[in-house]
Amino acid sequence: MTKQILEHAAANGLLNRRHLLKLGVASIGTAVSASALGAESSLNFSLPSWSRQPGANASGYGERSPHTDFMQRMAGTPNPTYPGGGASRTPLQHLQGTITPNSLHFERHHAGVPAIDPAGHTLVINGLVRQPLAFRYEDLLKYPMISRIHFLECSGNSGALIRGTNGGTAQSLHGLVSCAEWTGIALSTLLDEAGVAPQAQWLAAVGADAASMGRSVPINKAMDDVMVALYQNGEPLRPEQGYPMRLFVPGWEGNISVKWLTQLKLTREAGQFRDETSKYTDTQADRSSLQFTFPMGVKSLITSPSGEMSLAQQGLYQVTGIAWSGNGTIRRVEVSADGGNTWADALIESQVHDRALTRFRIPWQWQGGTAVLMSRATDSAGNVQPTLQSLMARQGSINTYHNNAMQRWAVSQAGEISNDYA
Repeated sequence: MTKQILEHAAANGLLNRRHLLKLGVASIGTAVSASALGAESSLNFSLPSWSRQPGANASGYGERSPHTDFMQRMAGTPNPTYPGGGASRTPLQHLQGTITPNSLHFERHHAGVPAIDPAGHTLVINGLVRQPLAFRYEDLLKYPMISRIHFLECSGNSGALIRGTNGGTAQSLHGLVSCAEWTGIALSTLLDEAGVAPQAQWLAAVGADAASMGRSVPINKAMDDVMVALYQNGEPLRPEQGYPMRLFVPGWEGNISVKWLTQLKLTREAGQFRDETSKYTDTQADRSSLQFTFPMGVKSLITSPSGEMSLAQQGLYQVTGIAWSGNGTIRRVEVSADGGNTWADALIESQVHDRALTRFRIPWQWQGGTAVLMSRATDSAGNVQPTLQSLMARQGSINTYHNNAMQRWAVSQAGEISNDYA
C-alpha cells in the first residue's frame, strides 16, 4: 500500500475519503494469481448444489432469502395497560442505501392496527370550508398523484440517550426512523376543491384507529407540501402504515402524519388533542413546555460499525451511516474516531433528496487501540448537529423528544463496540 493511499484525514485512523474504493480493492479482496486460475486442481473447485439443479418456481409475492431472516424489526413487549400501544424499530445496522423496505419500516401505534376495509372507509373534509367533501378510497385513486422520497422519524427517537441509557444498538436506540418513496395526492388539491375559508388557520387531522388519534397542522404547511399518501415504495400502504390512507407531513415529527386518515377539519385554532398536550410537548428545565415543535433537527448516525458489533481483527473498515434533516438536504457529514477531537469529511454517496435519509461512508484503519466513533451532520440551512452535552444544556433532561445529538460508539481494545453515554 502506497503512502498516498494511507494519507490520513484525521487522527486515530480515519483515512481520506477519496481513497475508499482503492483501499477496498487493495486491502479486503483475496488475490488469486493467473497461474492458479489455470490450474483447477489447485483450487479444488466444484460447482455448488444450487448451480446443478433448477431452483424454485416464480411466486405470486416475493420473499426474502432465509439467510437474511435475522433482519427483523424490534418490537416492544405488549403492555396490558396500554393495549395496542407501542412501537417496532428498524434494524438500521443491517441496512444499506437509503430506502427502508416496507416490511422493516418502523411502526408506532396508540391503539393497535385497525383492520380497515377500504370499501367502508371515508375521508371527510369539513369545518371552515366552502363545501364539505367526502371521499371513498376509489375516489382518491382517480386524482393525479405525486411521489416524494422522505424520511419519517418519531419525535421520541433516540430519547433513551437523554435518559442515560447505557448499552444498545443502532436499532434499539435510534430505530424509530425510516425512509421511503411516498405516493399520493397533494393535500392542497383536495383543500382547494373544498374551498378553504379565509379564517381557517389550522387543520385537525383524525385517524380511524381506536385511539381516534388526532393532530393539528398549520394551514400554511397543509397547503405547501403535505400529501394524502396511498402508496409506500410503489405498493399500497401496509395496515401498520395507515392503509388505506394516511397524512404525510414531510420533515416534521412522525406523530403528525396521522395514519388511517378519516377526517380533516379546518379550524381557527389548534385542536389541542391529547397527543399535543399530554404528549409530544417539550418540557424544559424550568417545567415550562413548548408546543408544536414540529420539524425534526439535523441528525446523523454511524450504523456500522455500531453498538454490540465487534471488529474481528485489526485493519481496514468502512465506517458508514445515515444523515437526515427536517429543514432541507444534507450538505456535509464529518466523522471522528477520537471522540470529537479531530474530524474528517465523509463521502456522501447517495443521491441527496430533500428531507430524506442520506448515506455516508469513510475508510478507517483500526490498529487495535481504543476509539470513539462519532458523526456530525450539517444541513442546507446551516444547522449543525449538536453534542448530547450541548443539547441537554440548552433544553434540560426532562424532555426526551427531538433528540438529534451525536451518538458516540466506543471501541475497546478487543474490538467490541458499545454505546458510550457521555
